[in-house]
Amino acid sequence: MRLAELKNHERELYYFQLRIGVAGAAVLIAFAILFVRFAWLQVLQHDYYRTKAEDNRISVVPIAPNRGLILDRNGVVLARNYSAYTLEIMPAKVRDLDNTIAELGEIVEIQTKDRNRFRKLLGETRNAESLPIRTRLSDEEVARFAANRYRFPGVEIRARLFRQYPYGDTASHVIGYIGRINEKDQERLEELDVAANYRGTDFIGKSGVEGSYQSELHGTTGFEQVEIDAGGRGIRTLSRTPAQPGNNITLTIDIKLQEIAEQAFGERRGALVAIEPDTGSVLAFISKPGFDPNLFVDGIDPQSWAELNNSPDRPLNNRAIAGVYPPGSTFKPFMALAALESGKRNPRSTISDPGYFEFGGRRFRDSKPGGHGSVDLYKSIVVSSDTYYYQLANDMGIDAISAFMKRFGLGQKTGIDLDGEAIGVLPSPEWKQRRFRKPEQQKWYAGETISIGIGQGYNAYTPVQLAQAIATLAANGAMYKPRLVSHVDDLRNGERRYVEPQLVRNLGLKPEHIEFVKNAMAGVNKEGTGARSFASAQYTSGGKTGTAQVIGMKQNEKYDEKKIAERHRDHSLFVVFAPVENPKIALMTIVENGGFGARAAAPISRIVLDYWLLGKVPDSPRKPVPEDDAEAGD
Repeated sequence: MRLAELKNHERELYYFQLRIGVAGAAVLIAFAILFVRFAWLQVLQHDYYRTKAEDNRISVVPIAPNRGLILDRNGVVLARNYSAYTLEIMPAKVRDLDNTIAELGEIVEIQTKDRNRFRKLLGETRNAESLPIRTRLSDEEVARFAANRYRFPGVEIRARLFRQYPYGDTASHVIGYIGRINEKDQERLEELDVAANYRGTDFIGKSGVEGSYQSELHGTTGFEQVEIDAGGRGIRTLSRTPAQPGNNITLTIDIKLQEIAEQAFGERRGALVAIEPDTGSVLAFISKPGFDPNLFVDGIDPQSWAELNNSPDRPLNNRAIAGVYPPGSTFKPFMALAALESGKRNPRSTISDPGYFEFGGRRFRDSKPGGHGSVDLYKSIVVSSDTYYYQLANDMGIDAISAFMKRFGLGQKTGIDLDGEAIGVLPSPEWKQRRFRKPEQQKWYAGETISIGIGQGYNAYTPVQLAQAIATLAANGAMYKPRLVSHVDDLRNGERRYVEPQLVRNLGLKPEHIEFVKNAMAGVNKEGTGARSFASAQYTSGGKTGTAQVIGMKQNEKYDEKKIAERHRDHSLFVVFAPVENPKIALMTIVENGGFGARAAAPISRIVLDYWLLGKVPDSPRKPVPEDDAEAGD
């Protein structure tokens, strides 16, 4: 009785009911939370999670477009595509790269250069989805890997399009090359707001026409929706938006002419630019030595890159647009034209050439000891009298010379449709003030003008500038912008877009003055410094030889080629147009360290003209003119 009396049933019942109520409320709150969460996920976030689910089930795969072809003026293919299988590693999905590569090497051949190239690409390309460890697999290698695929998560075989350059290093600086898209390329694509169109594309044009016409050649990326399994492998294609191929580019150059010109150079370094005077079309564009653009197709291996990059011959340097050289005596026809136009000389103006010109206590020597005797304007071009142009430069003054040469485009970019063109140097007092910092260096001295007259001193121009200048003279003062592309074919709509000749300006020169200079240049190849190289030619041509110093000589020191290191010897230059009556081609040739212009550059130019005008193919490269038969100074 007492125990029962001690218990408070009502209190216990209260606490029991309280616990039941709290537990029930907790259950209700939990269910309420679950319901709210359920409503949030299934109603409010339905579209989002449905998309996420679809993304897990469906993969959107970009389809890289076929890159456009590059052809020469006659339709010969210079750059094309082919399909091949590549063995690719997805770095983010592979735990041990070294071990994976080693095991792959037991199934397919992986050379040291393949490993080095992979490491180079891995270091250059961040966040790459996949990188090739082997390219262009054989069918047998594909089958062997397919049988062992389960052992290599993160490794796939993919079909890729590869670029091929069937002519190797011929015209390599014109065509250029493609390379893997790096961070700098990616930033530029994003700045241009075209990065989305490059999804799935690994390569981009780096130089030449491949680079400057990248937007035309690339095309439009396509996409396909692929249903995938839990392992990320494709099951079936749900939809497909095909890629649109890039446009085909047809050049103005003739690949056969290009081949002949490059063969004429042999192993010598230099450049040649041949232009059609009345259109600006570039017929041949040589920079020697060149390089094989096929080396870059898979991603160049470090050894090949080091050989190209460290070579003293600088094969990657496009000499035709980026090399700057003194024009030497090829400058004299333009000086003669400036003298006629300014009234400083007339065709009968004569001087006595003793073999030197004295100014300010200094003696400027002619290339011919003893001089040329009595020299008029015609003879000054034919025999290349330095003394005549020393005196002419002094009479004209640097301001008049600079102003006239600027009209011919010297010291300015021509606007040719390639990237990387240099400006060169057209000397003037204003240029010198910009060039130097110290006041004593900024002053222009009258003695500096003397050397300018023979194409030396501060004069420095690119081969394409000199080619444009001689083409302008051949076209009677009509200056056209040099162009390498003839037309673009859009494969999507069949439209052909021509790149029309662009007249930069007409110099408004007096016809009689142009005619006089042309006749004098014809005399160069008939009786002057270019006569030996153009003996028995079946056409008339107007030319001018030139020799450009590489290192300065001390006053009264005689130049002796045999005592000078090969790379310090004078450059050999030649400008020419033909036929004189109606020029169809004008060209500039420079052979680095080739000596007198008549010895090296002129014979190469003759080979080019013979083929273009007569269809004559040389049996073997023309040999340089012997030193004893070349006119000194040119």
